[in-house]
Amino acid sequence: MSVSTNTKSFRLPFKAPFWAQILAGLVLGVLLGWLARSQDVSWLVTTLEKVGGTFIGLLKLAVAPLVFFAILVSITNLRKVNNAARLASRTLLWFMITSLIAVAIGLVIGLVTNPGAGTGLTPADGAKPEKTGSWIDFLTGIVPPDVITPFTELNVLQIVFMAAVAGIAALQLGEKAEPILTLSESVLTLLQKALWWVIRLAPIGTAGLIGNAIATYGWDLIGQYATFTADIYIGCLIVMFGVYPALLAGVAKINPLQFFKGAWPAIQLAFVSRSSVGTMPLTQKVTERLGVPREYASFAVPFGATTKMDGCAAIYPAIAAIFVAQIFDVPLGIGDYLLIAFVSVVGSAATAGLTGATVMLTLTLSTLGLPMEGVGLLLAIDPILDMIRTATNVAGQALVPVLVSAREGLLDRDAYDSVHSSPVDEDTPADASRQVPVPA
Repeated sequence: MSVSTNTKSFRLPFKAPFWAQILAGLVLGVLLGWLARSQDVSWLVTTLEKVGGTFIGLLKLAVAPLVFFAILVSITNLRKVNNAARLASRTLLWFMITSLIAVAIGLVIGLVTNPGAGTGLTPADGAKPEKTGSWIDFLTGIVPPDVITPFTELNVLQIVFMAAVAGIAALQLGEKAEPILTLSESVLTLLQKALWWVIRLAPIGTAGLIGNAIATYGWDLIGQYATFTADIYIGCLIVMFGVYPALLAGVAKINPLQFFKGAWPAIQLAFVSRSSVGTMPLTQKVTERLGVPREYASFAVPFGATTKMDGCAAIYPAIAAIFVAQIFDVPLGIGDYLLIAFVSVVGSAATAGLTGATVMLTLTLSTLGLPMEGVGLLLAIDPILDMIRTATNVAGQALVPVLVSAREGLLDRDAYDSVHSSPVDEDTPADASRQVPVPA
């Protein structure tokens, strides 16, 4: 027993917290990216690309089954919650409210700063994307042609549809579906365990992703898109550190600092991974650590990871639409701005929690009648923008369950007030009685 205690005390001083590991990877990536670009070290560029690509590939590997079983289990878990219909409707309502606030902020910033002015870009610099989105594609694309294609082509929206149908059917069957539900919960636990191993590699993946972005695009590209890039980052930061704290303090009547203390590990992983779905297990964990009941969190977080996108589906398309309209000299009116707000709320599921928001942008542009070539203007800068967009997405996905739980009297105030940072490094939950899952 004494040997075990001494071993534990010996290891702790040398174990850097997760946030420090991520920060170290970020700094290393910047240095390696700068070195690779300034010295034209081609093998280093390739290495950084492979490291970052492998990390994202490992995250995506689990996306299809993770989404299916997470949505299925989350829907069936509602049977364990009192007033399930009320909680689900309140969750959806706050998703919509925060999305409207975010898109309004994006529109104001875009109108004030004129991001398309003075860039030197012309319509000739644009190019149509390989894949575009339209309302017809969006609506008809929800229903899969078969049960295999959505998994092989990673169509998350169709996977969500099938999982929702299966979950509702399981609720209707009752006890007859218990064997399937037990199996689904076991598979979900297995997938989350495997994904935790991938999450542990985030510092290495961070170095590759950031380094490759700098080595490939350099600082010149950011300078050309300076206003647009600043607009996206400022808009996301206002939502994260202005709107969200105001809602926590004014609506939920809780300390906003505690929220960020608990949710920060998920937010920083989202920033570097650029994947809401890949971050979902950590988002659910920190949400439970913040005092949200597990039964409700297991519904709200997976649901939010596939539909709640304040960064990708609200702030970004609002500013991007204004940017493209200015480049192509297309005037926008009040009706157009209302359409942008409508698309951000209704069409946010089109982003489906994956890296990038191209589909959402093409859906917005097609609704407004703007040229699809405008998407090509933004593809080069997209990885840099996607980091802050995804961080905002995940912050919102953790915020709404906390907000709803507080308003409905379900939030464990003691757990919230005593939440600690970097829970990914801990081996036991803050309160073992709450049965919060943690990685081994």
